[in-house]
Amino acid sequence: MAKTRSRLPDWFRTRLPTGELQRKFNETKSTVTDKTLHTVCQEARCPNIHECWAAKDATFMVAGQECTRTCKFCAVGSVKVPPPLDENEPQNLADAVATMDLNHAVITVVNRDDLPDSGAAHYRKCLEAVRMNSPNVSLELLCSDLAGDHSALANLLVGLELDVFAHNVECVPRLDMKVRDRRANFAQSIGILKEAKRLRPDILTKSSIMVGLGETDSEITEALRLLRDAGVDLVTIGQYLAPSPKHLPVDRFPEPIRYDEWSEQIEDMGFLGWACGPLVRSSYKAGELLARASARLRTEKE
Repeated sequence: MAKTRSRLPDWFRTRLPTGELQRKFNETKSTVTDKTLHTVCQEARCPNIHECWAAKDATFMVAGQECTRTCKFCAVGSVKVPPPLDENEPQNLADAVATMDLNHAVITVVNRDDLPDSGAAHYRKCLEAVRMNSPNVSLELLCSDLAGDHSALANLLVGLELDVFAHNVECVPRLDMKVRDRRANFAQSIGILKEAKRLRPDILTKSSIMVGLGETDSEITEALRLLRDAGVDLVTIGQYLAPSPKHLPVDRFPEPIRYDEWSEQIEDMGFLGWACGPLVRSSYKAGELLARASARLRTEKE
């Protein structure tokens, strides 16, 4: 018998923008379309797309709109051999960020296991192009695990002007085989985050965990400890929502008060910044999270 999809609790209701906010949302959508860009807001069907785009904030996805991996939670399409990289993408991305007049830009990527460096050189070109066009924009890279290749990571990060290096562990370690592609795992992800901090201690590192995949509360706490032990500075926790009946079913819907308790744990562990809530995604209000973390750092140094 086919599994029925879980009914969303009342706290998942979102409001569509109207009036001036609707106009700003339409402007953002037109910019993305005109520059032939892909955003994780669209590809991953983010529930916050109207809120973020109406606020003139977007997370761009580079290196194509299809991934070489088949994680069981993700709405992004999968293909064994993606099309060649778009040589015009770095400049198109830079033009879009400048046109949208962003304060903080998040650049995320699909996995490109078909490329020798997993796409690291292309990601760097994209970030450098944005920096050249928009020197005052703070930059965040939500990166793949680069197949665990620390040399590719070094080629990407050394000397790069970047404010936040993010990579999502996605779930607790026990659920790796159930949730993620066989080429991904918690240990490999932690290794990339630790190496990023070693290579660039001046850059904030960030990760994200989804809940509702079959984990326990104690496993979430332990995963947070592992992230903090790896030097991760920023973390987000949000509810997993199945993109379709073919994806993993939702196991549970923790109530909003549970996210408040996780926030208290995160603060006690010494993270610099966090966002926890049912609708939170890894790039949700990323600029605000960076600003709060930076202010916290300045206070600690005084």
